[in-house]
Amino acid sequence: MIPVNQLSDPAVRAFVTAVNAGDRQAFGAALAPGATMSDDGSDRDVSDWADREIFSSNGHMDVESESDGGRALVADYRNDTWGAMRTAWRFSVEDGRVSRFETGQA
Repeated sequence: MIPVNQLSDPAVRAFVTAVNAGDRQAFGAALAPGATMSDDGSDRDVSDWADREIFSSNGHMDVESESDGGRALVADYRNDTWGAMRTAWRFSVEDGRVSRFETGQA
């Protein structure tokens, strides 16, 4: 596992730190205005998805590996709804914040 504080991309590091802390304010700050996302190939509303998959279900990421300069991750993701699963994450970053993220089972 890669410690979160050693993730290469600062915007991705802020995103993962916020997820793991369950910190809605930090999560919002890690996202660019108008940020978008998809889960298993389907676009979702970021706020609704984050509330359901992260904040109300204790979401947590343990990063196994990173590539593409730290903007692509493979992580063990777990929450109280789905349990644990191996997931892939890809991030687009603009002006130091995540403008889009895509996740799904790896």
